[in-house]
Amino acid sequence: MKHNASLPAPRGRTRRFVFLGLAILGLAGALFVVRRPLMMSAPTCMAGRWHGCFDTFNGVVLMTFVTMPLSALVVWALARRRRAAGVPAAWRVSLAEVGMVHGTVPFLWMTMMPGGGAGVVPARVSLVPLRDLVTMGPLGIAGNLLVLAAVGFFAPMRFAAVASVPRILALGAGCSALVETAQYVLRLDRVSSVDDVLVNTAGAVLAALASRRWWRTTAVAREESPRPLPAEVG
Repeated sequence: MKHNASLPAPRGRTRRFVFLGLAILGLAGALFVVRRPLMMSAPTCMAGRWHGCFDTFNGVVLMTFVTMPLSALVVWALARRRRAAGVPAAWRVSLAEVGMVHGTVPFLWMTMMPGGGAGVVPARVSLVPLRDLVTMGPLGIAGNLLVLAAVGFFAPMRFAAVASVPRILALGAGCSALVETAQYVLRLDRVSSVDDVLVNTAGAVLAALASRRWWRTTAVAREESPRPLPAEVG
């Protein structure tokens, strides 16, 4: 009789609880560090005002944290529906989908915020690599690394087609190039820089490497209920 047959399940649950605890501690630490600037936008955001909340970096970051419980609820609902349908890895798939959206949309929103001369000043482009990197500063570099970090982290967990470093590299570069092109075309009073593409892509690749142990290696099972077989013709 094998007494250790049920050991892997408790160990797996322990790892999940440890990971969840570390994630909560990391989130709490991030909130503590940025609590003062976020509280500056809290009254405006809580009042539902657009100006001063959704058109400021602090307001967008605050609303990103505030809406986390809603995203968690969506993950739970999707995972429950998929488990009922017999979809494998229901929690991982649901978390990856919601995580990509919740972790990417706020940063894209901030990168597309127009400057004071939007629509007036001519569009600007910087195509010399590493020239703008020096002027970004630590905060600017960190922000650019986070723009596509959620895509890099969660996309390989959801889609087997992008579960490799070269494909994540191509995905990150393509998405970042589209963002910079949109900034140029819409004349948002921003500089469309090749350094932004490089740093955004690096952030996606680094985040992908951090989630490598959870990458999906097989195609996602069909979520639709099986169709009934046609009746045999007698």
